Amino acid sequence: MTLQTTQRYSTVAILLHWLLALGLIGMFTLGSYMADLPFSPWRLKLYNWHKWAGVTILILSALRLVWRLTHRPPELPVSIEAAMPSWQLRAYHATHWVLYALFFIVPLVGWAYSSAAGFPIVLFGVLPLPDFVPVSKELAALIKPWHEITALALAGLVLLHVGAALKHQFIDKDGLIKRMMPGRG
Repeated sequence: MTLQTTQRYSTVAILLHWLLALGLIGMFTLGSYMADLPFSPWRLKLYNWHKWAGVTILILSALRLVWRLTHRPPELPVSIEAAMPSWQLRAYHATHWVLYALFFIVPLVGWAYSSAAGFPIVLFGVLPLPDFVPVSKELAALIKPWHEITALALAGLVLLHVGAALKHQFIDKDGLIKRMMPGRG
């Protein structure tokens, strides 16, 4: 099946999708690596980079959401929608909405944890951001596991999303993945 150009996402939507995808892969990798490092100047540097990347992902997510709300994405092709069981259609929609929610929840919870722990975010080392919550060791202890839990939930949904895209590409062979690929399709 060949998808029509009108069934593709816009260039801006594709760009934001792939920038966010690369950012999330980088964040998962960095977060996993730095979490178990001993206290050192290197670890502190990585944590700052992680915070800067988190704020960047938050900004990209806001841009992506604004674009999504102001530019209707293409509908699923009728032939693909008809071939999908109803549970897959529900999973398709639910996964997208939960992904969008987690794009905001994960960095905001991280920001709240950093603020509560008394480690302010100074974006790129020059722009201090306001504390999201007051400094409180007790609050930091409550928030910290939620940053990890929500990040793992986001990672799981990203893997589910990638798996579904690969299923459409290699098992269903329906061309659905072309809608979000860079290029002319």
